Amino acid sequence: MTAPRSHRASIDPRAALFSALLPGLGQFVQHRYWQGVTYLTITLALTAASGELGQISGRAAEVFFFMLLVLPWWAVQSYDAYLGPSNHPVDLLRTWRAVWQQGHDIRFLGLLFLLSAVNDAIIIFNNPAYLLPFFCTKPAGFVGGVTKAISPVLHTAVGYGFLRLRRWSLFLYLLYAAYGMTNAVVNLTCFGPGRVRNTLLITLAGFTAYIVWRRRCFDEIADLERPPRFDR
Repeated sequence: MTAPRSHRASIDPRAALFSALLPGLGQFVQHRYWQGVTYLTITLALTAASGELGQISGRAAEVFFFMLLVLPWWAVQSYDAYLGPSNHPVDLLRTWRAVWQQGHDIRFLGLLFLLSAVNDAIIIFNNPAYLLPFFCTKPAGFVGGVTKAISPVLHTAVGYGFLRLRRWSLFLYLLYAAYGMTNAVVNLTCFGPGRVRNTLLITLAGFTAYIVWRRRCFDEIADLERPPRFDR
């Protein structure tokens, strides 16, 4: 009597590319039609909600929603296509477990930090006369340039470390979070509330809570990469 054949397919980079271009398309190619329709519908609904939020609260809120909800969902459904069909009754649950166990959610945050670093650099170069609030001051000249460079430099370092799940990047992020929240609170008392300042505080608090909650994934990856020790 032969063993039953597994329905699990090997990884499928081509399907992942299709789903990255159009959510659900990779699942259609794999003949997972119900999943394809579902994933496409969810993506369209999230994108529409992002646009509607932009009409109500402005462009910044739309971009914020898109980066924190639409893009992660887009990446997860593409990764689901990459993993292919499974024996699990709910393929998406299988996919999320893989994302969770391998720390891909932290890697995604690392990608967001790198995108933020590029965005910060573009803003700085396009607005050289802008003076960034820094602990109730707005320094100019060399000191002002250094204060403006802190954000893209730290975002780049943290983003790279998160993509590689390096333990040092967790400590660097916590230092960055402490600096960012302290600076924002001090500036709030001096200059009053502002949309950018309020968004920074809320976002940083949410990111920090999530990253601290997921801190063990840095240790687990570090343990896996540590060379084995042999008794003499």
